[in-house]
Amino acid sequence: MKSIEIKEALWWKKIDREKILCTLCPRYCEIGIGQPGFCYIRQNIDGKLYSLGYGKPTGFAIDPIEKKPLNHFLPGTKILSFGTAGCNLGCKFCQNWSISKAKLDEINSLTASPHYVVQLAKQYSTPSIAYTYNDPTIFGEYVVDISKIAREEKIKSIMVTAGYIDKDARKDIYKYIDAANVDLKGFTEKFYFKNTFSHLIDVLDTLVWLKNDTDIWMELTTLLISDENDSEEEIKNECDWILENLGENVPLHFTAFHPDFKMRDKIATPHSTLLRAKNIAEQAGIKFCYVGNVHDSKNQSTYCSKCNSLLIERDWHQIKFHHIKNNSCTKCGHKVPGIFS
Repeated sequence: MKSIEIKEALWWKKIDREKILCTLCPRYCEIGIGQPGFCYIRQNIDGKLYSLGYGKPTGFAIDPIEKKPLNHFLPGTKILSFGTAGCNLGCKFCQNWSISKAKLDEINSLTASPHYVVQLAKQYSTPSIAYTYNDPTIFGEYVVDISKIAREEKIKSIMVTAGYIDKDARKDIYKYIDAANVDLKGFTEKFYFKNTFSHLIDVLDTLVWLKNDTDIWMELTTLLISDENDSEEEIKNECDWILENLGENVPLHFTAFHPDFKMRDKIATPHSTLLRAKNIAEQAGIKFCYVGNVHDSKNQSTYCSKCNSLLIERDWHQIKFHHIKNNSCTKCGHKVPGIFS
């Protein structure tokens, strides 16, 4: 691949002769000349903001789409996945910290134009591309350019994100996005501020916007951490909010934490905690709840919300279709929310 010229960023404005205000996410970094923002890859160079991550993925992988996780969007298909260095959150429990906390000069990044990324998806016959690993919000310019070309080539685009993004910037970045898995990291402001250095209210605002103002398919993931965000009260409050604001058919994934980064003193999430959370969600009225990062075929499979027939059986990322056709249960005819073809 040829080298890619450094990309001037979108979503910023000058504060004074030297400082820039980045308006990409609610962090609103004020960045002096020669300095990067919190995310590491947006930098003030001679009074202009540049996206250093543009065209600089840390590597590509072909994954099952269930790994994102997405259970109701093109199940059983493969997806081309990539990310860059950096992140606009500071999660102490980050499971991808070697990428998200790295700077470009600390990691072996590649060079890949937007056209090349789409051609790679076509070459390996993956019907979709995932912007993932770190938070794709911070390389939004790259996402916009890739997803636009992908849309023209009939390839889907998926954001795997924490949803911490400015109200105006998200309209641009999500213009050609087809699906998103949003990491709802907990359900108290205390947990968000203490453990991610961000704010819950901004994430909830993004979720409501995705639901009400876009046609993007959305699923949610909450990584449960013992004694941090796994109380019955917090899980119940989260589920009640989802039901009231997003509806009963938004798939919710409770996934297991493993000790990492700055939370190595915490225990791995017990399987029983995931099952308890799933039970709370189902009792509240969530129709499609799953557990993740554990081997549990029963609780990772999809069932008809009306007659409880097994529709999609999952064993890790291996899946088998049963009583589902044309987005409906073949036993009772009930429509299953999602995009299945």
